[in-house]
Amino acid sequence: MAIIPSKHEMPTQAPEVRAHNFREVALGYSEATALSEAQRCLNCKNRPCVEGCPVNIQIPDFISKVKEGDYESAYRIISKTSSLPAVCGRVCPQETQCEAKCTLGIKFEPVGIGRLERFVADWHNAQSLSAAEKPAGNGHRVAVVGSGPSGLTCAGDLAKKGYAVTVYEALHAAGGVLVYGIPEFRLPKAIVAREVETLKQLGVDVQTDVVIGKTLTVDELFEMGYEAVFIGTGAGLPRFMDIPGESLKGVYSANEYLTRSNLMKAYLDDPQTPIMKGGYVAVVGGGNVAMDAARTALRLGAEHVYIIYRRSMEELPARREEVEHAEEEGIDFRLLCNPVEILGFENPDDPRDPRNGFVDGIRCVKMELGEPDASGRRRPVVIPGSEFELHVDTVIMALGTSPNPLIKNTTQGLEVNRHGGIIVSEDGLTSREGVYAGGDAVTGAATVISAMGAGKVAARSIDEYLSGK
Repeated sequence: MAIIPSKHEMPTQAPEVRAHNFREVALGYSEATALSEAQRCLNCKNRPCVEGCPVNIQIPDFISKVKEGDYESAYRIISKTSSLPAVCGRVCPQETQCEAKCTLGIKFEPVGIGRLERFVADWHNAQSLSAAEKPAGNGHRVAVVGSGPSGLTCAGDLAKKGYAVTVYEALHAAGGVLVYGIPEFRLPKAIVAREVETLKQLGVDVQTDVVIGKTLTVDELFEMGYEAVFIGTGAGLPRFMDIPGESLKGVYSANEYLTRSNLMKAYLDDPQTPIMKGGYVAVVGGGNVAMDAARTALRLGAEHVYIIYRRSMEELPARREEVEHAEEEGIDFRLLCNPVEILGFENPDDPRDPRNGFVDGIRCVKMELGEPDASGRRRPVVIPGSEFELHVDTVIMALGTSPNPLIKNTTQGLEVNRHGGIIVSEDGLTSREGVYAGGDAVTGAATVISAMGAGKVAARSIDEYLSGK
């Protein structure tokens, strides 16, 4: 049978429809499409796609089961190494990982591995009525701090080995960045809740509204009888540009903006938490978080949304799929531009004018690309005399995040680097015996799947440590 050269397109909501709702944009493969896409897999003997997967999913094996129509067996293969298959199938950058290694991709488009993973996970979630089987306990207790992708992965892997695992989450819902950072239209919260429920069935105890470093310290966790602690608290401390006007009303970090919308449901007509809606919005940054913030603003009723990014489209770090979706929805990309000041409204004749102190515009300069910098990307250079202004009512800074210093400041002997990331060895061990860490708390803001990979490494190391291996 001749190979189909291109992967099957993912069906989506029409841009003019989805730009005004929070329903999931990508609709998922049908069974017929999944079967046809699976036939494109060459089932290579050297399995380069597995090498490209941070959690080591046996990709050819699960796709072979899809070819046979045995979707439950495909799910079990994925679940052996991934605790969050329905999440990974939606938000992992497969194009730079497993699909980038796909042998078929040398001559044609690679196999749609992520789309097949999503299909299998969704099929399982729709069809399976039985609970996951809880393994027999081994008598050891482990605490996991943070319920994001690294924490949930670590907890799931340890629970499967019989460890009594308690996950402590600072917010009121489990999932970390999966629930507060990624919008509903990319990752429905019901999907995250289902994945968390599966971990609970394995025996994982999830405690919300517990801030480790305030409610309890790491030292107190050991006093409570936990024999090891994994820190997967993410990177929730936002960065700003330190330019005039950042303290004006209407300036948000992307973290705050997305948390208000995603977790605190500010999109409701009568929300409990306020958020700026409507008007003109500028999002500063070019990563996936910037795309999420811009597309969220559009769905919250913005008249016009700008993406302001200091490099060109070729250097834009966001996933290509997210950029294309944003363009289709009408987001206005202002590239090779950089803000130098946020402008505020001030009525000198009426100090009680309610508009005083709010954002009224943003002043930018145009840029051109010079020589490569330390990251290997060409460094943006200001074009003299190129200042211009845009009228905006809201500015969202999506410039990245760094780890919160709370745990570092309340845990003796925990070494961190100059960016605040916890220093770990290759096996995830920190400078404290029995304390492990992984994900964004170590690396700074990165991908969901890389955080999951770190959680797996730490779980394996904790098992070796507590089992005496």
